[in-house]
Formats: sequence, structure tokens, C-alpha cells
Amino acid sequence: MSTKQSRAAKRTIYFSILGSFGLALIKWLAGFFGNSFALIADAIESTSDIFSSILVLLGIKYSERPADKTHPYGHGRIEPLITFIVVIFLVISATFIAHQSLINIRTPHDLPKPWTLIILGLIIIWKEISYQVVMRKARILNSSSLKADAWHHRSDAITSVAAFIGISMALLLGDGYQSADDWAALFASGFIIYNCYRIFRPALGEIMDENLYEDMVEVIKEKSLNVKGLIATEKCFVRKNGMYFLVDIHAIVPSEFTVKEGHDIAHNLKDYLMAEMPEISNVFVHIEPFNPKVYEAMTNNN
Repeated sequence: MSTKQSRAAKRTIYFSILGSFGLALIKWLAGFFGNSFALIADAIESTSDIFSSILVLLGIKYSERPADKTHPYGHGRIEPLITFIVVIFLVISATFIAHQSLINIRTPHDLPKPWTLIILGLIIIWKEISYQVVMRKARILNSSSLKADAWHHRSDAITSVAAFIGISMALLLGDGYQSADDWAALFASGFIIYNCYRIFRPALGEIMDENLYEDMVEVIKEKSLNVKGLIATEKCFVRKNGMYFLVDIHAIVPSEFTVKEGHDIAHNLKDYLMAEMPEISNVFVHIEPFNPKVYEAMTNNN
């Protein structure tokens, strides 16, 4: 089922795909006619961005599928899996760039054309704007795959900065420094690998249900106390499922309450939390009877 969040995410991905396609074309042409491998390396990066953004788009569309018999929690976990594939794309791109850079460093070639610096300057500005736009959406929508896509733009901007520096050095220092352009491309490949780890690590934590949401847990516990009949909360666990969160919480109610009264409180708590925090897609409530000694010990530990 398409939601407001997924529609916003898809619009952001379309923005990424169109931007990367236009820039890749410009970089390929400028690198070829401007005699700059750093720009060609940059073009390879942008080309991989197109395919990785398409993967992210497909992943978001798949995650929209409602829960079913075989996937009772929905299909949101496709997001970190897509992130892993995006990382693989980046690693392959970086490896190819590094390999070709080393070959070019050992091979004499002409200096890059001065006008390539103008192209690179405009590209750097656009890619940084793209990073800010996509990352802002990623944070609003809690999307790991959108964050990976945003880092594609940032790594692209960094490779362009490296190319700008390398071409500038080659042009300023002249003959004998033609390889500065290639050293810049080599540096860019190393930075891309570093970014791969930055993208991969949070996605791995997400798929392993790592405890990453302590601040959110505190907010949930605080809001839960507004539900009538609830004395306190005990355990509370949060895990991410696509762009949404699943919550498991233990709610303490008076021990003299009937099963029906406890059941009603559980439903009220679930409805309240999901209304107050739209990023939560489901809440699983376990009702605990109030025990003064246990409650006192729990309060003292807090």
C-alpha cells in the first residue's frame, strides 16, 4: 500500500536518477574531450549512481506491499538489503577507478583542458545540493536506502573536488605533473570505499535489530503514561522495519483489573502511540500486573 512517506521517497529517488543521468552524460563528454581521467572516474561514479538509485526505487516500491501470510511484519526489511547492494555497486566502481588510475599514473599522457575546471565547479555545487536534498528527506522518512542514495551524491561531490584539485595542480605545475589528475581519481576511490562503510554499518545494525533507538524508547515510555489506567512501563524495544518502527512494550496495570480491562488498556496504548508518533507502524503490548516490590525495585534502578 502506497503511503505519504513512500510517495515522498519515490519523488526524491526520481530527482536523484534524473540528476545523476544528466551529470554522467556531461562528465563522460567533458572527460573524453577534456583529456581528464579524473572526470571519467567521476562519470563512472555518476553512472553507478543511476543504477543504485533505480535499485532503491524498486526496493521502496517492494516495501509498500502490505503484510501477508509469509511476511506478517510487512516487507520493509528490503530497504537495508537494497542498501547492501548499493554498497556493492560503490565498491565495484571504486575498485575500477583505482585500477585505471594506477595504470594512467604509469602511462604518459597530455594535460587536461582548462575548461574542465568550470564543468567540475558547477558539478560540485549541484551534487552537494543534491546530497542535502536527499539526506533531508532520508532523515524525515527514516529511510536507510535513501541515506545510502544521499551518500552517493556526497561521494560524487568529493570525487569531483578531488578531480578539481588534481586538474588544477596538473595545469599549474605543467609538464611532469600530468598524473596529478590520476592521483586525484585514486584518492577519490579510497574515499568512496570509506563511505561504503558509513553506509553499510547502520544498515547492518538495522537488519540485526541492533539497539539504536534509546532516545525513541524514552519518548515512548513518557508518552505511554498519558494512557488512562496505565501505572508504568517496564521493558520497551524498538526495531526498524523499512521507513517505520515496530515497538514491543511491557505495560504495568493494577493487578485487580480484569483481562478485558487489561486488554482495553493495551489497545488504547497502541492506538495512542501510533497516533502520537506516525513513524510507528505497530505496537505489541504485553500487560504486566502491578507488584509494589517489583515496581519499587524498578524505580530505584532508574
